[in-house]
Amino acid sequence: MTPRLKQKISEAKARLLVDYPYFGTLASKLELQQNDNIQAYLSDGVRFEYNDEYLLDLTQDELAFALSNGAMHAALAYENRQKGRMSWLWQLATDHAINAMLSANGLEPPIMIDLDPRFEGMYAEEIYAILKDEIKNEEFDDDESNETGFNEENKRKQQQMKDAEGNHDPDKKREKMEVENVEQKIAEEEMFEQFANEALEKIADQGELPLEIERFFTLTDSSRVDWRRELYNAIDRHYHDNYRMMPPSKKLLYSGIYLPSLYSDTLRLTIAIDSSGSVDEQLLSLFMSEVEAILIHFPNYVIDMIVCDAKIQNYRQFLTGEALDIEIKGGGGTDFRPVFDRIEERLDAPSLLLYFSDTKGSFPQNEPFYEVMWISVEESDVPFGRVLVIDRDEEKE
Repeated sequence: MTPRLKQKISEAKARLLVDYPYFGTLASKLELQQNDNIQAYLSDGVRFEYNDEYLLDLTQDELAFALSNGAMHAALAYENRQKGRMSWLWQLATDHAINAMLSANGLEPPIMIDLDPRFEGMYAEEIYAILKDEIKNEEFDDDESNETGFNEENKRKQQQMKDAEGNHDPDKKREKMEVENVEQKIAEEEMFEQFANEALEKIADQGELPLEIERFFTLTDSSRVDWRRELYNAIDRHYHDNYRMMPPSKKLLYSGIYLPSLYSDTLRLTIAIDSSGSVDEQLLSLFMSEVEAILIHFPNYVIDMIVCDAKIQNYRQFLTGEALDIEIKGGGGTDFRPVFDRIEERLDAPSLLLYFSDTKGSFPQNEPFYEVMWISVEESDVPFGRVLVIDRDEEKE
């Protein structure tokens, strides 16, 4: 690192500490590594790699953005959150989410970054689902930044393999080295994530939390922060990506890159809406808006939707691309048993049932063999399943 760049980075970190204490705290702990084989900068969740000339050409504000981006990548332990997703696409999705959050906080984005207005306010998991569907439909335009991130990750792996080839037992040495590198990377990510969480708690006590930071961390002092993440994590466990090398994707074949073809499993869910008299119109509207969001963010689906008060009032199956159009009628007492009976008698058994309700009603005697999540606006005791408390006041803001 040249003395000029070292001074420039030092000044950018100092400015962040004053104007954005949380990002400044993380950036101060960030491990920097020069890499002139890349065009701009990237973070693999452990270190911030950068092109010397690119950073020198940035303004101080743009450099602060870049450092904040690298710090957030390091803070989030993405190896642990990846959950079997394609590595390069997950990295791109998280980059979009981080950059949208930094931009919302007023940091000035430099050129050559992944920043798309349509992803404002979204979780990385949601962005990943959209990008993945675009690849499946071959509508995704692999821009230069995406290609760079993917290629640089593979260049590192290729270099590791080359370094190992000089040993007497290259396959064994290479395998051992790759395992050790992965274990070390995960350990370093977890250490930085712990540091980031501790720093966040201190910043929260001072009332200086960055805007939209709740999309990345669970904040224990806020009841309205983590419910949507918990909901999507629950759904995500039942929605898997599959990809294969033959036939390869056509998008990058011209440059000799064999990207796996992707086909997605269909998300199959059963969703029940409590239409009893104890669920008012505002609460029903909140329930339906969340169901609509699920249909938008998980683009391949078969949804069995049941409307029920003391009896089944309506049923419809929604397939991919269909608008959420179902009459909500009821207003009587609350009995959950008809929904479970309908599933057992007439529907394919779901892996997950989402039941939107105030949870004040009659429950089945026996616990079903599939997962049940009750979506409510208040904590309550249920005989089985899990209650997820959503923020009713959020819609007012």
